[in-house]
Amino acid sequence: MNGMNSAYLYAAARTPFGRFGGALAGERPDDLAAAALQGVLKKIPDLDPAAIGDVVWGCANQAGEDNRNVGRMAVLLAGLPVSVPATTVNRLCGSSLDAAMIGSRAIESGDADVIVAGGVESMTRAPWVLPKPSRAFPAGNVTAVSTTLGWRLINENMPKEWTVSLGEANEMLGEKFSISRERQDAFAARSHVLAAKAWDEGFYADLTVAVGDLDRDEGIRPGSTAEKLAGLKPSFRATGTITAGNASPLNDGASALVLGSAQAADRIGRAPLARIAGRGVAAVEPPMFGYAPVEAADRALARAGITWDDVTAVELNEAFAVQSLACVDAWDIDPEIVNAKGGAIAIGHPLGASGGRILGTLAARLIESQGRYGVAAICIGVGQALAVVLENVA
Repeated sequence: MNGMNSAYLYAAARTPFGRFGGALAGERPDDLAAAALQGVLKKIPDLDPAAIGDVVWGCANQAGEDNRNVGRMAVLLAGLPVSVPATTVNRLCGSSLDAAMIGSRAIESGDADVIVAGGVESMTRAPWVLPKPSRAFPAGNVTAVSTTLGWRLINENMPKEWTVSLGEANEMLGEKFSISRERQDAFAARSHVLAAKAWDEGFYADLTVAVGDLDRDEGIRPGSTAEKLAGLKPSFRATGTITAGNASPLNDGASALVLGSAQAADRIGRAPLARIAGRGVAAVEPPMFGYAPVEAADRALARAGITWDDVTAVELNEAFAVQSLACVDAWDIDPEIVNAKGGAIAIGHPLGASGGRILGTLAARLIESQGRYGVAAICIGVGQALAVVLENVA
């Protein structure tokens, strides 16, 4: 993936991630998307917004205020020229990483010189929906279904073993790989401790844009320990290992990235941060979705022409501690290079925004450490995963 049309990451910004029903509960998802879009463009003031070739935006829900192409709504609400186009893509948890991958391909093909990619999710404001009856005025009761997370309005032709809850799927994953509750709780506590430390040391200051009074991720618990987390009850099985403490929470937030060609540096007004060196997508049976990043990352590395021995930083979205541990074990890498600034268990996982968050964080980590290559990977419900390899060029 070398050559004149390589795609580069020039800037990244995100909102702080709010708790479910927390500080961002009153913010519409299209407004959150606009805030992230404005925030990333403020970092490159020399860029004329009219020069943006396209905006590719991710969102997993799209059932409420985020409907009707929320990417385009964000462009309009952010005050960009009406000539700036936008599309919204949906690959569930991987939506904004997918957006970045799509944008990078457009740049590499020569279809665009500057692309903004990103994503948004308000899990708080996700609506309940009713199935539309086949005829007017049905005599029986109908049930409103929450669109916040997971399967809904399931097709009866879908195999039942594929439609288990996300939590049950990861209990199955933990059983398959014999990953203990103790390891999961220790991993989760580490996420909180490292995220709090990163915020205290100013690492996230340049990566976030405040929304209202919220200027820091809302769900981080600095005093977390494995011992404290061990006291929580299992959430999905009476004798299970997954709890509210070792899984990612429900969140609200948005992220944005500016991508461009090498030639775009002059119009953007700054040198790039990192090159998109490799991309990977993989799929497995739906219940094993948490393990899918293993193959996605391996494919991205192969396309970048490198191996795990060349990687100095990994940002793996922590949907569940158990699936994160399963992936790290399979890659056989040093766990200390994974999520060194905390992960989604602490920071949060607003579905459509998480891919943009991990890619922006990865670039910042590579610059801070002066490492050359890093991997961003994310698991996706219904059995998929995405991964991107970044090369530090700052």
